[in-house]
Amino acid sequence: MSVKVEASHDGIPHDKVMIIGAVISLVSLYIAIIGTVIGVDYLAFFGGFAAVGALIWGNSTIKKLCSYGIGTGVPSAGMLAFGSGLIALLFASTLGGFSIWIIPVAALVIALIVGLFLGWISNSVLNMKIPVMTRSIAELAAVGALALMGFGVVATGTVGFTGIATIEILGVTVYNASYLGAGVIAVSFMLGAIALQHPFNACLGPGEKQDRTNMLAIECGFLSMIIMAVISFVFVSLAAAWISLIVALIGWAVSYVKYIALSKRDAAAWLDAKPFSDAEE
Repeated sequence: MSVKVEASHDGIPHDKVMIIGAVISLVSLYIAIIGTVIGVDYLAFFGGFAAVGALIWGNSTIKKLCSYGIGTGVPSAGMLAFGSGLIALLFASTLGGFSIWIIPVAALVIALIVGLFLGWISNSVLNMKIPVMTRSIAELAAVGALALMGFGVVATGTVGFTGIATIEILGVTVYNASYLGAGVIAVSFMLGAIALQHPFNACLGPGEKQDRTNMLAIECGFLSMIIMAVISFVFVSLAAAWISLIVALIGWAVSYVKYIALSKRDAAAWLDAKPFSDAEE
């Protein structure tokens, strides 16, 4: 028997957060795809917005799942989300041969199916008996797929399998140095998984507030986008890479300042610690 412990009662209902996050993510991915279709890559920064939207959704899902007292399961939930999301991403990206427009929705649907199966195993086979487990794991798989796709778009400017699995060097198309072949996707995996599990872990407690936790999720998303924007200098045009980097830096700076303001609002006291070297003997 699992005992539910509420995190925060205020704010926007989870289902509404889920819809908002999914819409932000999908719309951003399709705007980036428009760039691919018309032959430009300077819309790649929309992939970062897609990842941030997915992380907002995932942050709310983790809070809902872990309100049943599985706080130590937050990091593993992040890894499970991106592991199952990676399966959906790779399978969906191969469908680009039919139409590039179906890839984001296909990734979402495949991830939900994979997540439902994993959630069923967790509850029925591992016997965890957590009421929201099956739905939450399905949602987290979808979040992982959308966030990974978003970070991939920032780095490569596309959602298609060819774009992530090959790269052209001196007129020669190679696999080993590509986003997938060189293992850059593993960087996306870790950046996304940490950005997903960190906000609720950091803000958890009796004074947890939804707006502060969500702002930290946004800040973590843009922080991860900075890394992917730097990586993108290898794969996209200089203009596209610089646009992504500048957008990521601005997004991170704004969200960081707002998160600190919200932290000061909610803190019982705000004490600026001195460096160790100034400590009295």
